[in-house]
Amino acid sequence: MAYQYFEIKKNADFHSKNDSGISGQYRFASCIQNCNTILICGCAEFESEWFQLLQNILEKQVLPTGKLPNTEFDFVDENESWQEIKKWLDNQPRGSVVYVAFGSESTLSQEEVNEIALGLEKSNLPFFWVLRARHLYKANAVLQLPEGFEERTKRRGVVCTDWVPQMKILGHVAIGVFFSHAGWTSVMEAVQNEKPLVLMTFFADKGLNAKILEEKKMAYTMPRGEHDGSFTSDSVACSIRLVMLDEEGRIYRENIKEVKDFFVNIERQDRYIDNLLDHLKIRLER
Repeated sequence: MAYQYFEIKKNADFHSKNDSGISGQYRFASCIQNCNTILICGCAEFESEWFQLLQNILEKQVLPTGKLPNTEFDFVDENESWQEIKKWLDNQPRGSVVYVAFGSESTLSQEEVNEIALGLEKSNLPFFWVLRARHLYKANAVLQLPEGFEERTKRRGVVCTDWVPQMKILGHVAIGVFFSHAGWTSVMEAVQNEKPLVLMTFFADKGLNAKILEEKKMAYTMPRGEHDGSFTSDSVACSIRLVMLDEEGRIYRENIKEVKDFFVNIERQDRYIDNLLDHLKIRLER
């Protein structure tokens, strides 16, 4: 259970860019060093070995808070952009659409955009792609789709550069696979809606998230170059089709349903919160 080389390098590059002069790693380590208790968004039944490992390494009490499942916002039903998205999804066959979204902080290069776009085209599957067209850290950099891509795929694909209600989209019956960055909120929403995952990691905790999900056969990680993280359009197309259509990918489609109870069981979630509150009360009384 470890990061790949290109993930380590991206983490180092990302955290070194800090105008405050204090790195994210230093802040995190200082918090760990000076705290009494560590709270983790997770449940012991799902990942008991990791809670025990953290306690052994850090020599501090580690408490799960439960998975804290997300809830939908009712007002989105009246949102005009959602109505347009829903109309398009309603016209797609059940379980046929690839939903593509890499979170609010993940940044694609132009080369990665090209390969993802061409991979979606090669997959011959309907897709809904939420693309952050502007670079998060380079204000003047605008990502472009490959020439002719939108024209060639306009009958079966949508590329959206605006905010979208992800929970609503994942909850739609037309979505068959979620092509994601392995961010834990996105993973939570995928499990809640029983959508199997294809993963492409970027930085921070995403690499380890992907390893855990792959170990539990909840997600398939797209093959990439170990040293530079490179990938091809063929890798994109084959990974998506494997999880959505192939017999080899059946295990991911089934397992994502089997683990749902760990993530959304209300009684279990309430129990974790009650235990957490009891712990905090005891500490305050000391």
